Parts: sequence; C-alpha cells; structure tokens
Amino acid sequence: MSPLAELRYPTVAELVSSSRALTVQWPGLCVLRQVGVSRAGRPLHLLSVGHARRAVLVVAGAHANEPAGGGTLLALARRTLQERDLRDGTSWHFLLCADPDGASLHVTPAPRSLYDYHLGFFRPAGPEQPEWAPSVLPPDRLPPETRALTGVIDEVRPYLQVSLHGTDLGGSWVQLTGDLPGLAEPFAKSAAQLHIPVETGASDAAGWPASGPGVHVMPAPEAAPAYPSLTDDARHSTWYDVHRYGGLTAVIEVPMWASDLVDDPAPHPAPVAAMRRLADRLLRDAGEVRRVLEEARPRHEDADGPLLRAATWGLELVPGLAADLVRTPPADGTRAYVGSVDAFARRVPLRAAAMLRRALLETDAHTAARLERLVAHWSDAFAARFHARWVPVEHQVEHQSRTVVAAALHAREQAP
Repeated sequence: MSPLAELRYPTVAELVSSSRALTVQWPGLCVLRQVGVSRAGRPLHLLSVGHARRAVLVVAGAHANEPAGGGTLLALARRTLQERDLRDGTSWHFLLCADPDGASLHVTPAPRSLYDYHLGFFRPAGPEQPEWAPSVLPPDRLPPETRALTGVIDEVRPYLQVSLHGTDLGGSWVQLTGDLPGLAEPFAKSAAQLHIPVETGASDAAGWPASGPGVHVMPAPEAAPAYPSLTDDARHSTWYDVHRYGGLTAVIEVPMWASDLVDDPAPHPAPVAAMRRLADRLLRDAGEVRRVLEEARPRHEDADGPLLRAATWGLELVPGLAADLVRTPPADGTRAYVGSVDAFARRVPLRAAAMLRRALLETDAHTAARLERLVAHWSDAFAARFHARWVPVEHQVEHQSRTVVAAALHAREQAP
C-alpha cells in the first residue's frame, strides 16, 4: 500500500507490513527489528537502511493525533533505498511509531472535516507522551516508550534526529534544537510549490529566534518562556538527547487543513487586546467542558482511563495559560502570531470536549450527545474562522519528506 495513493493515513499495522516488504525487497540493506514495547505491550519497531556509523534518526507517531508522519516515514525509507547519494556514508533509522497505544485510540485515518477528525480524537496527557515525558517526570518514572526512544538514540548516536509532527489547522513550520543555516530556503520553496502556508508566528515557538520564515531555533536555557505556566520544557525533552553525541533535532510540522491567516507578517493593530479576548474565550469554553466533566465524573466507571486523563490534563492547563496570555506581553505582534494563538486557544477546550465525549459514549449517552454538539459547533467555527482548506495527504507527505532530506543534507555538512 503506497502512502501517496489514497487520501488516508497508514495505520501502525500497515507501517509494519510495508516495512517488512522493504526488507524482503532490499535484503542486507534494510532491517526491521523490535526495539521495545509500549505500556500495553504493543511492539515498537525500528526500520534501518544502511550500515554507516554516521546516522539520521526519523521518529513518527510521537503524537497520536498527528498521523502524516507515518506516510512520510515510508516515503523517506523508499527514497533512501532508491537514492544512493542519501546513503553515502549515512545510515537511516526510522522509528515507525513512538506511541502505538496512542495510535490505537486516535481513530480518524481519513477525516473529511475538522468535526470528523475530532469525533475520533485522542492525544495523551503530557506525562504519557514519549518525547515530552522527561520534561515532567523523574527518570525512574519514564514510560517504556520513552526508554525505547532514548535507547535507540544512545545506540545509533544520530547527527540529526527528525521528529515528524503535524497540526490540525494552520501552516508548516520547523523547530530546531540548533541552527541549520540554509534550511529555510528549501523549506519555503517546498511549501510554496505545494500551496502550504508557512506559519511564521507559531505559538509553539513563541519568542524563539528565527533562522528564516517558519524556521525557529530553540532559545538558550536562560531565556524566559513565553507561557510561564506550562510545565513542560522542550529543552528537557528527548529532542535534546542527541546533543550528547554532537547532534541536533529538527521537528517538522505540517498541517492537515491550511490557513493563510497564519502566514501574515503584518502587524496586528491591537495584539494586547486580542490576547485578552482570546484568554476570555478560552476560560469560557473550557469552563463549559469542565462543568460537564464535574457532572459526569461520579457516574463514569473508568475514572482513570486514557481519554478522561487526557481531557482532565488539558483542562487543568487552562487557568495558567489564560493568565499567561493576559499578563505576559505578546511574544510577537504580527497577525500571524495572534492567529496561531487563536488556533491554540480553540484547540484546548475542543480536544477536551472531544475526548470526554468518547469517554462517556457507552455510559452516558445524553451527556455524550451534549458534548458532540459542542464539538460540532466549535469545529465548524474553527474551520470558518481560518478559512480552512484541506491539504492533500500526498502534499503533506511530500513537503515533510523534502524538508527532512534538506535538513539531513545541511546537518551532514556541519556534522563533526
């Protein structure tokens, strides 16, 4: 099954099956092996191409709700097998899915709309996310998925780690743990050719230095965070583990639905007032979901299930985040940044409502239906506000693949 053939995303089972087929087609050059197990006992697989000591590691599926990376990973594996120059002194290693448990719970492989996407939505709480867990948990409590990922990093010692991420609605951007001069040009060229906007003011990279439009370099440890209330810190994530071996990490984001509003560098006429309005809406919408949660919790049998844990965790972030938006000066005064924060503030209560709805489907149909109406209304409002347009899966995959290759080539030039 080709990841470029259909408007859908490959499942973990399909990723494993396609990878096994590559090992049959390219024996000796291509190896698939298990490198760990999830908390629920699902295997984590690593596909390796080539045997050189100098290595690139590509990680897909770190966030269950960002499915484009699986198709990108397969496209890259095929490309590295077919193009000898990409293997010139370099081996490539592909972690098929960093969170197979999460992938089993996010069940929208072919979403037709944001509403459809959210009906099957799942994204685990922060401490259960493989890449982010080290930033919020002590070493002795890290999940097995994190330990498997760090074990692979320690084994292959990549000069470049690439983490394949995505956003539901917005644009494409890159986060780097160290600068890659020259990456911005091929990144922007690819995005333009495929009609994907570049998210120049990504809230995920608020206040970070820019190597070029949409290419953000993580700041030094002493830099103040844009959102002080958020406890997770990228500088304590698995993205920085490669620095022990002289490497760096590139996080490549690609949208499912595109919006040109996040690619507008013009100054916003009143960014401080806009932040206050967004904070007020965030508190209002999250409060509505929280009231439903508090009413439903006594009747809910699975009080510690992953859907309910994730919904609760997201809602707990809201008061601090809303306060940050009001008390902290905007990290960027552009329309692009305000638009990115607007999207972020819509996602938090929407995702909580979507996951709570799924958690209550079998035990409280009336409340689940009430939540579904919220999910439908908020999804439609999100799409309308940002003039959402679908980005074909093949374009998502192609843009991410091109950016990975460009990053690998630029990093190889400066690797020791």
